[in-house]
Amino acid sequence: MSAPARPPLPAMLLANHLLDGDVVFRTATGWSRNPAEALVAADDATAAALEAAGKAAFAAQEVVDAYLVDVAIGPDGVPVPRHFRERFKTLGPTNRPDLGKQAEFGTPALANPALANPALAVPGKA
Repeated sequence: MSAPARPPLPAMLLANHLLDGDVVFRTATGWSRNPAEALVAADDATAAALEAAGKAAFAAQEVVDAYLVDVAIGPDGVPVPRHFRERFKTLGPTNRPDLGKQAEFGTPALANPALANPALAVPGKA
């Protein structure tokens, strides 16, 4: 079986923290729960460095399931995953917006992907 193709750039690396299972994002200095602090790869060299950091963190038993996610950059500069599954992982419970990362970090672009990328907007929906 061949390795999965790298997602389109820009991209960020997300994973699950090994001890508590929380979603974490690779930053320039380590891992953070805050998606706004994620290091965004705009070129292949940075993407490769992020992937290598994910493999090293897995080997050190810090994280599991580290992978690159293609993102759009919101008007506030925060990376927003383009796919629902990853966007959901950056937010928290959809039925309780007062909980999870959406409440803790209060990033409107994360909650509303159309703010990050007008192409994702649904006509007639704010």
